[in-house]
Parts: sequence; C-alpha cells; structure tokens
Amino acid sequence: MSSAPGKDSKATNGATEEHKGDVESEVKVVPKITPEDEVLHHLTLIARGVTNMEPRFVIRVLRTLTTTRKKTSKKVLRTVLEKAYPSGSKTGQSLIASAVFQSLPDESAPELDSAGADTEMDVDAALKDVSKTDSSEPPKAVQPKKFSPPTDASGDLVVEGTVYLRLLLLLKAIDAKHIDEAQQFALDTIELINKANKRSLDQLAAKAYFYLARVYELQGKLSDLRSTLLAARQTASLRKDETLEVTVINLLLRSYLADKQYDQADKLIAKSTFQGQVNQAQSVRWLFYAGRLRAIQLNYTKAREYFQTAIRRAPKDDVAPGFVQIIHKYFIVVVLLTGVIPERSMFRKPVLRDALVPYFQIVQAVRVGDVTAFQKAFKEHEATFLADSTHFLILRLRHFVIKTALRTITLAYSRISLADVCIKLHLDSEEDTEYIVAKAIKDGVIDATIDHVEGYMQSRVARDMYETEEPAKQFNRRVEHLTGLYNETVRAMRYPPNAHRKELDNAAETRERDREIAQMIQDNDVDDDDMDDL
Repeated sequence: MSSAPGKDSKATNGATEEHKGDVESEVKVVPKITPEDEVLHHLTLIARGVTNMEPRFVIRVLRTLTTTRKKTSKKVLRTVLEKAYPSGSKTGQSLIASAVFQSLPDESAPELDSAGADTEMDVDAALKDVSKTDSSEPPKAVQPKKFSPPTDASGDLVVEGTVYLRLLLLLKAIDAKHIDEAQQFALDTIELINKANKRSLDQLAAKAYFYLARVYELQGKLSDLRSTLLAARQTASLRKDETLEVTVINLLLRSYLADKQYDQADKLIAKSTFQGQVNQAQSVRWLFYAGRLRAIQLNYTKAREYFQTAIRRAPKDDVAPGFVQIIHKYFIVVVLLTGVIPERSMFRKPVLRDALVPYFQIVQAVRVGDVTAFQKAFKEHEATFLADSTHFLILRLRHFVIKTALRTITLAYSRISLADVCIKLHLDSEEDTEYIVAKAIKDGVIDATIDHVEGYMQSRVARDMYETEEPAKQFNRRVEHLTGLYNETVRAMRYPPNAHRKELDNAAETRERDREIAQMIQDNDVDDDDMDDL
C-alpha cells in the first residue's frame, strides 16, 4: 500500500518534466521591433491597402505617424530609404540627397526600452515560469522576415510609400526648425500627389496639406497659402474627396481667424457642408473654430454648445494635452459670458490644473464681483491671454464683474452716493458710474432708483414674498398641473386601446353573437304578441 503513492508521484514528476520539455521547445524569443522595421512594416500596410483598395490600412499607418516620428533619426531614415527602394532607384537616391535629409541633425536613435516593451508579444504565465526555472538550453529566436519593397509597374516603390516617407522627412525637418527647406519639400510633395492623381492618395494628401499649412504658419505666411487651399477645396469637392475637403476647410478657418477675417470665416461655414463623420479629429477642430467664431459674434449660447461638443469628442488628455487645454480655456470664458460660473472640478484635472490657473483667478473675481481682483489677474496674466487669443473675450467680462459688484452693493446699502460707487468699482468718473448704474437698472440686474440731483442711488426695500401675488400664482400653476395630470391618468385608465376586442377571438364569433342577439329579440317579440292575445 505504501508503494502506490511513490509510483503516482514518479509518474506525476515524469509527466511534468515531459510537459516542461514540450513547453521549452515551443518557447521562442520575439525580437524587439526596431524603428526601421516599424517603418518598413508601415510601407507594407500601405501597399496592402493600395492593392486591396482598403483605405483603412493607410488610416492605420497615419494614425501612428507622430509616434513613429519620435522614434526615428537621420540614421534610421537612411537605413529605411536604402531598404525601401530597389537598388539603383533614382527616387530613393534623390530623397537621400535632398536638402531636407541633409539638414537633419546627426542624432542617435532613441532608446527602445519603452517602445520595444510595447511591441513584445505577450507570453503565457506558465511559459514564462518554465523559461525562468530552466535556462540550460537557450531559447530559439524568431528570425524576422526579409523586407521586399512593394513596387509599381515601373519597378520603383509605389507612390503611396514615397509620399509616406516624404511626410516622415517633412516632420523631422519641422522638428529640427529647418522651416525653409521644409516649405519647398512640402510643395514638391503636393506636386507629386497632384501629378499621380490616384484615389489611394486621398488620406496622404490630407496630411500633406495639413503639414504644408503648418510650415507656412510657422513662417507667418499662412495667408499666402489661401489661394492654394481654396483651389484644393474646390478640386476635393468635385472629386468627392471628403477627407481632403474637411482638412482644407479647417485650414481656411484657421487662416481667417488668425487674420481676423471673421466675415469670410462666417461665409465659409454658411456655404460649405462639413462632413464631420469622415474624420473625428477634423470634426473636433471644426467645432473649435466654429465656437471661436460664434463667441466673437456675441452668440455665446451657440459657442458654448460647440465647445462642449468639442470637449466630449476631443482625444484623450495624454494624446493631445495642448488642444484639450485651449478648448477648455475658451469654454470657461464663454460660460462666464453666458452668466454661469464653471464647475470647480474642471480646474482639478491633472492636465488642466497648471494651464487654467490664470482663468481660475478670473472666475473667482467674476463670481464675487471683485473688480480689483479682476484687474489684477488680467494685468498679471495678460501675456497668457494674448497668446491664447482670449484677450478680447476676457475684456468683455468686465461688465459682468461690475454687475455682480452692483448687486452686492445694493444688498449692503439702502442708499449710497454715486461717488462712493465709483470708488468701489474703480471707475473713471461719476458720469460713467451713473450711466452704468442706469443700464443695470434698465436690464433688471438691480432694483434701485437714481436721484440725479442729489447724486445717489436708492435701493428699493425688498418686499415680503407672501405680500405679493406670486404665491397665489405659483399655487394656481401647481393645481393646474396636477389637475391636468389627473385627467390624463383617468382617460388612460378609462379607455384602454382595443379593450373591446379582447373578448372576441375573430369576426366569425362576432357575427354569430349578433345572430343570437337578433334571435333572442325576435323570440321576445313573439312572447309579447302572445300576451296581448290573452
């Protein structure tokens, strides 16, 4: 009896060792993906999208364009250009010899610890334990597949791949502050796209125009590109290229707002149909620009709706923190202009805490009606407001601060001279104070009167609410509401729909019942005749 457990344990150990051997033979080391391999893989995806006519592959590549840019360097790009193009390709040699590539700094490639860790394949926990316990035999490494460049009919790299590589070089030139070289390179890229005239280049063309406008904006010459953008929008509209059209519309709106051509921006929004479902990022940008325009036009309610929708659709805070911050800045100012104080929780978000400090001070001054605090915060952070282009909107908040301060003064003083009001509000003269107080009385902000002869403001004594007719009106309004609700409930209970049909299964039973009733009536008539005879 004692030998049985020993045999079972030996058998179990043997099975475990056999299982470990099988697992060890299957464990393979997945190599880290280098930036060169990642870019070459993107070229393969682009070629697959062109072959299968699936734009989702190109969109997938462009979605990682900014992160790929951070991983690449001049050395990495040289290796990619040498592998991506067939040997002897003039296109690849011209890119290496271009002014943009030669002007890139000779920097080392970024470390791959954090990037490579994200690309490693997840291994089962049991396999990890086995590899840790027994490391006598080195695991087998997976050899990466050799890259074969996707070529066109002429034997060169497909034009979509060339445009993608040019975009990478353009981004690196912008990062290196070589704006002049980047401008000519971007124009050559646009010319290449127009010359190819392929629908598979729609997504890449939108990106190319976006970075072309960015280069011109960095040079301060965005208005010079306006004619090119208008022509591109017309062409995109005729070709039904919705991606390029929405991108160019946003670039035109940005140009008009930067040059304060608000009438042109309003006409563009009114006469163009924005296809927001095509690109989520461009949809958020359009909402932001439209909200800015409506805020300038004093349509604060519509501007608030645009900014609120843009905040909901905006990317995550860690993806585009700067864009999220600027949307919240405009949203806070517009909400204040509508007479509402923003929620305090908005200022506690990590990505917004430091950026919204100037606006938080403005909100505090508006909330309590402190004109001194408002002027102090405005002067202290005036450079920030000018950089954010919210300077002119915050100037409009001064009237709201004055109104709040007047409301506080009328609650504290039953009678106060206009000179004292001028001192408390830090206004220029008593004449301005008299005008502002009169405007506040007319708008219903305060309940007071002005004695122009004596020069003082008399606050009206607040009457008891129960001495007025307001309680009776509220009571009647509630009684009417409850009575109407009761009548609707009674009607719904008394007349349920099609209740008379529940007892009759079909039309035949209905006709049979009618015949029976007619027969009973006839028999009753006969009985009545017999009684008359008696």
